[in-house]
Parts: sequence; structure tokens; C-alpha cells
Amino acid sequence: MNIQWFPGHMTKTRRMIEENIRLCDCVVELCDARCPKSSRNPDLPRLTKGKKLLLVINKCDIADPVVTQKWLERYKSENINVIASSSNDSKGIAKIFDAVREMMKDEIEKNKLKGFVNKPIRIMVCGIPNVGKSSFINKLYGKAAAKAGDRPGVTRGKQWITLKNGMELLDTPGILWPKFDDKEVALRLAYTGAVKDEILDVEELSAHLLKTLSENYADNLKERYKIELEDGLTGYEILERVCRKRGFILKGNEVDYLRGANIVLDEFRGAKLGRISLES
Repeated sequence: MNIQWFPGHMTKTRRMIEENIRLCDCVVELCDARCPKSSRNPDLPRLTKGKKLLLVINKCDIADPVVTQKWLERYKSENINVIASSSNDSKGIAKIFDAVREMMKDEIEKNKLKGFVNKPIRIMVCGIPNVGKSSFINKLYGKAAAKAGDRPGVTRGKQWITLKNGMELLDTPGILWPKFDDKEVALRLAYTGAVKDEILDVEELSAHLLKTLSENYADNLKERYKIELEDGLTGYEILERVCRKRGFILKGNEVDYLRGANIVLDEFRGAKLGRISLES
């Protein structure tokens, strides 16, 4: 599949990040726990001009916990400030504030020496589309401050949000990079909904996903769809079995692949297939 999507508003977002980073003390970057490398924007270090970074591996409640732990260890070994979180069950949310203060402790002490005792820490929150920024911010705020949705492109403009603990957040729209050089990265982003389904062949995408899951999480597929999976099946053959099991049949005994494909993608994204990670 040729997956490329970089609409005009993302160019505007890139410009907005570059213009507003000078107003911020640090950056909180959210990535998707199901693909913690593929969901990191490689352009972000340049756009944020080397500001101190806290990496939040978000949606950890729907990723394979063993794999997530290995990613935490990997990033810590690279001296990256990192924490895992989930907006659904609030896991890790309370630790975010302490992690930011620890990361910014030298700057906080410098401000105290200058007499700025209660100067707020201003944080830019960044991430790719559909990584859960708005839900994450709402958990930090304690109520709905940012518009959240289960599709990319819900947040379209910047907004400052003042927290009760002396921190201010700058929420930014989700931003991808102009060109996907790695096909597997593009597929992982499409699986998780970071790229809009409207520009994709969802049948082909679903077949790719089913083939990938059959290699690593076959038991999850068998349990969810009550199908048999022998070695060597193609993604489309697995999709056909899912469709027939669910009764997605058109006139003339034709398989309704489109309906089945949309169901598979929705159920994967909604974690109905279990806790799954796409890259190790």
C-alpha cells in the first residue's frame, strides 16, 4: 500500500509549533504504546529546538504489557525521560507532574534564585494524530478542557490550558511528517488510526493487519472470531473467514469484505482483540 497523507493544516501546525516553542519550558510528547517508535514524529526534535522532553507512552492499557515494559527500559537506557500512561484508567497520569518537575528542577531552582518563586512551568503537548492527546490533557486538567475523539484531526488549533498546580499546557494538533520512507511504519500508523481511513483501501489494510496479527497474536484472533488459522494463510483468506463467521455475505454468496474490514479495524483499535503491540 502507498500510504501518504499530509494535509494543509499540518503545514500550519508545524509553523505554529516552531513559533510557539519559545514560549514553552519543555515538551511532553505522546506516542502510541502499540508502536512506540513508529508513532514518534522524527521532525519533532528540530521543531521543538532541543527543549527538554518527557516521552509519554500513551494507551498502555491496550498494548502488550510485556512489550511496553521493554520499550520503557529501552528508552531509559537512551537517557530519555519516559513514563507509561493510560487515559482510560488514569494509569501513570498522577506521575506526570512529578516527572516534569524532576526534569525541570534546575530551571525551577534558577527561577527561585531570581525571585520567580511561583513561575508556572509551560509545557507544549505534542504527538501524532489519534495518539490520545486531548483525553490525556483532560485527565491532567480533571475535566473536559480539550475536545477528544477517536479519529485523527479532532484538534485543529492551539489552546493554552492552566492547571491548578502551577503548570500551563499548550495543546497542539496532531502532526505527521511529510513522507513515510518506511512502509511498515506507515502501516502501523494506519492500523492505529493515525492516518484517515478515507484515503486508504481499508480491505487491503485490514488484510495486512490480520496477517500481522496471525504471526504474533494468533490466539487473540481465534478467540475473538472463532476461526481456525493454519500456517500459510494470506490476510485476505483470514478476512474471508472472519466475514463468513460473522455472516457478512451479500447476494449470490459474495463475501462482504468491506464490512468485515471495517469491523476488524474498529475492533483492533477498540482493543476488543486484546492487548496487542505492533512493534517490539
